[in-house]
Amino acid sequence: MESMGKKKPCPRRSFTPEFKAEIVELCRRGDRSVGQVAKDFDLTETAVRDWVRQAEVDAGERDGLTSSEREELA
Repeated sequence: MESMGKKKPCPRRSFTPEFKAEIVELCRRGDRSVGQVAKDFDLTETAVRDWVRQAEVDAGERDGLTSSEREELA
């Protein structure tokens, strides 16, 4: 009974920058929603939205820390 309700967390997946860029490009085309792209590639919608947001920062379209600035701080 003690183990009921306790799930092992899923292992954290990592993705290459090229894969993330491809997903961001699919979202920017506009023919599919972020949610649909996430579903098609078995990703969380939150992760895809974060990738799109970071790509906008890196391109200077949005305020925030760029990827290189984040790396430097880490």
